[in-house]
Amino acid sequence: MASYASKQLLSIAIIFFCALGHLTSAQIVTLEVKEGNSTCIKAELVARFSVAYNTTNGTRTVTFPFPGNATVGNRSSCGGTELPPLLAASFGDGHALILRFSINGSQYRVESLALEYNLNDSSIFPNSSSPSLVTVKTDSAGILAQINTTYRCESSWPVSLGGGSGNASGNASVTFSNMRLQAYMLGSDLSRNETVCTADQSVTTVAPKTSPVTPAPVPTVPGNPERGNYNVTNNNGTICLMAYMGLQLNLTYPSSVQNKTVQEVVNLQPNQTKSSGSCEVSNATLQLRDDRTNLTFSFTLNTTSNKYHLSGISITATWPDMKEPFSASNGSLDYLRGTLGRSYLCSAEQTLVVDQTFAINTFHLQVQPFGVNGGQFEAAEECQLDEDNMLIPIIVGAALAGLVLIVLIAYLIGRKRSHAGYQTI
Repeated sequence: MASYASKQLLSIAIIFFCALGHLTSAQIVTLEVKEGNSTCIKAELVARFSVAYNTTNGTRTVTFPFPGNATVGNRSSCGGTELPPLLAASFGDGHALILRFSINGSQYRVESLALEYNLNDSSIFPNSSSPSLVTVKTDSAGILAQINTTYRCESSWPVSLGGGSGNASGNASVTFSNMRLQAYMLGSDLSRNETVCTADQSVTTVAPKTSPVTPAPVPTVPGNPERGNYNVTNNNGTICLMAYMGLQLNLTYPSSVQNKTVQEVVNLQPNQTKSSGSCEVSNATLQLRDDRTNLTFSFTLNTTSNKYHLSGISITATWPDMKEPFSASNGSLDYLRGTLGRSYLCSAEQTLVVDQTFAINTFHLQVQPFGVNGGQFEAAEECQLDEDNMLIPIIVGAALAGLVLIVLIAYLIGRKRSHAGYQTI
């Protein structure tokens, strides 16, 4: 009988570990857009969505994966004279992930990224009080590559989505990882030449593969930057905006010495940086300056929803190797979303893409642009990337605890059955 119980225990353990592997493993989804027998867009990626929606008991946030059975819909197109290439992948009960591409000279990019989700789908959105189809999007997905190369990004990075349409205001994000994507393809297979994302470049010392036509060489990436305290004060001397973060600037510009386009990654030094700015009811700015760089962050508060976000970044720089002063700006960003009266916290590295020539890597960031009291950060709302990084340890811990419980129950059952075979006659 004990042997039988042992076999049962082994079977349970095998099933349990298979289920654990299913919970913790990521599923790569493959998508392909064709025109006749020719492939024009191909993507292999892992994605997880986070959506906040209204219920009868208040606001609730759910996360759900991009499933492996997602299909390329009829809206997808290789583009034409007036239409850009479009990848629309449908899944579940009325949900879709949509990528619209554009080309500029020798580079292509994801011009806009959108998520459509159906709040009538009770399996994902239980007790929704706003049944409707909502569309959220962003024009700053940060996916940019050289023509005839594959965009590769193994790292996990979140993209905030806003500007909801429908009966409910959108507040969502998508976290990508293990991405290999190419548009404007010449053949049916992804190119072996790759444009590697900034996040992957910053976590590896091995020079990534790049296309022979890539004008910018892989930059030397410094170590993690030192965190700096950057505050803005009102006219009465009280602090109205607080930021504690490490910043890394990633610029692409024409070099006067090398006579070609170069990419340089530089850490912002807090002891050489001065902070200033302004605070208004629904707008706040943080300006950081050193001898050669002027960097401005613009935050916007929605006074109706009491939600704020980083809406704009601009930079001017005069570095020694630049042929001419560098400038870049984007006033339609949607990063660092938080709630009035709370700070935004993200310990994980994030990449804030401004345009094709400029991005900022943030490290151990905490910021509060509105509702500061007493010069102290309020309770923090953690970014989705931090929550995702904590998910696997929690699952593994719960799984191990469950396995110990199963082993104990199986052992007790086995002992009870073995003693039952030796009853007194």
